Amino acid sequence: MTTLYGIPNCDSVKKARDWLTDHGVSYTFHDFKKQGVPTELLPGWIKAVGLDKLINRKGPTWRKLDPAVQASVVDASSATAVMLANSSVIKRPVVMWADGVTTVGFDMDLFAQRLSKI
Repeated sequence: MTTLYGIPNCDSVKKARDWLTDHGVSYTFHDFKKQGVPTELLPGWIKAVGLDKLINRKGPTWRKLDPAVQASVVDASSATAVMLANSSVIKRPVVMWADGVTTVGFDMDLFAQRLSKI
């Protein structure tokens, strides 16, 4: 089963959900705001896509963080603490595809490639 992680009012998440539905992909939606960030999955996401891709350093949540907090994100452990405290710093959507691959963000071409592999 494919699982899409994010927040429902995020435009990228909306586009991804619409795309999956339009292409007949069964998926589960995990709402960070209601269900929290799945702590046990963060290490795998970091390993799969890297911190630079997983943390949205251009978004408003990141920009509102204290500069000391921003500077403290230097490794997986410190990044995990910030992501758990501020789920909106996680770039969305995070998709764990049925074949075990993890992607971040919405890109129609990437989604089409993934669809051909699941």
